Amino acid sequence: MKYCADSCQVEDTLQFVAGKWKSVILYRLFQEQVGRFSDFKRWLPRILTRVLERQLNELVADGLLEKRVYVAVQPQTEYRLTVLGQSLWPVISAMEKWGQYYHQQRAAVTSADASIK
Repeated sequence: MKYCADSCQVEDTLQFVAGKWKSVILYRLFQEQVGRFSDFKRWLPRILTRVLERQLNELVADGLLEKRVYVAVQPQTEYRLTVLGQSLWPVISAMEKWGQYYHQQRAAVTSADASIK
């Protein structure tokens, strides 16, 4: 078994998607293609504004999102996946599939427990 040093690929991947919201933000952009700050607040109503700002800024700094600011009477900012961000689809998709599996298993256990009682 190989020792996982500082350059461990799993750790490298986790630095981009770890945390409560980053993978969810990426997942929403895979669905919607473009997101404004107000969209994320609507899609993720439990996220604190400052946390959303920080997560978006980190994803931009990591090169996963592109931030476009449109100057208008009311400036608008849009976020899109970069090519690097799009390359995370297999990771995010696997997380989605595992989440579906988990919920199915939990439902089966709950159903079995209810039938025993």
